[in-house]
Amino acid sequence: MGLGLIGGSLARRLVNAGCTVMAWNHHPRPYAAATAEGIECVGTLEDLAACRPDVLVLCNPLKAMPSLLTTLAPVLDRGTTTLTDVGSVKAQVRAEVRAAGLDDCYVGAHPMAGTEFSGFEASDPAIFDDALWALTVDEHTSLSRLQQVAGMICDTLGNRAIVIDDQTHDRAAAMISHMPHAVSTALVNMLTTSDDRNVAAALAAGSWRDMTRVAMTDPDRTRAMIEENPANVVVLLRDFSAAVSGFADDLESGNQQALERFFATGQPYRLYKARQSDVAQGRGGQRRTLGISEANWRDELIESARRGEWILRFATSRQAEVAVSDWK
Repeated sequence: MGLGLIGGSLARRLVNAGCTVMAWNHHPRPYAAATAEGIECVGTLEDLAACRPDVLVLCNPLKAMPSLLTTLAPVLDRGTTTLTDVGSVKAQVRAEVRAAGLDDCYVGAHPMAGTEFSGFEASDPAIFDDALWALTVDEHTSLSRLQQVAGMICDTLGNRAIVIDDQTHDRAAAMISHMPHAVSTALVNMLTTSDDRNVAAALAAGSWRDMTRVAMTDPDRTRAMIEENPANVVVLLRDFSAAVSGFADDLESGNQQALERFFATGQPYRLYKARQSDVAQGRGGQRRTLGISEANWRDELIESARRGEWILRFATSRQAEVAVSDWK
């Protein structure tokens, strides 16, 4: 459901993997291009549900979620179809899924993939290369449904996954996505209002490009994303502001110990990133088999994520092959 950047890229990658992919978009504008890519487009959301897909992925803007779920609820074959999504916040989506009475067939999902562009014309199956997905669960989530979605992600797409709860996801997403979008936008705003903007823009090179890339995203889309996770973003922005302000004080006073500490604190992360690519490709780190029990599988998978392990695949209903990301 939805053929924008993420939905279109996902649909194209699934087609390339040999899947039968059907799609509905709120406007038929991308249908000609999608059909040319092997995607079977349908006329209504009810038509999409009537296809009884194994997995129905909600790739729509979150503001449209309640009305679309209301439409889906009476026509979705819950015995056949597992519902998932790609939203960047999870607690809100789960509450809306529960309000629609669909939580028994839902598994939350968020692929860590994308670009600053939008629309089907910007879609690219390659944005899912080496992607990690967050899968979110609560007490109503079925292990078999989780493993069905994980099978699409790990086996079909060749991606990795972690399993966490909604609240942990939303805090982490605020840290690594929503708050940085706000900071990136603030940097662009500073340049825009600077008397030296022409000179600064002429001098801008790699570091400025990397720091402000996401500020090139449609600002309405960025604003909507941040406003969907306000409480977590506010806390982080205040912490970030305090850290930067403290650094400015230390720089002004020439506090060498504090300046050294500021630049040294993140060294474990730099080392982690240096190893991360090798681990993801299976060239480094460790792999192991994670056993999961019928009674405690949620806690066991969540603890695996907290240890820094990534699910590569479910070998059986009770075993997952995981890679250790090697955070020190």
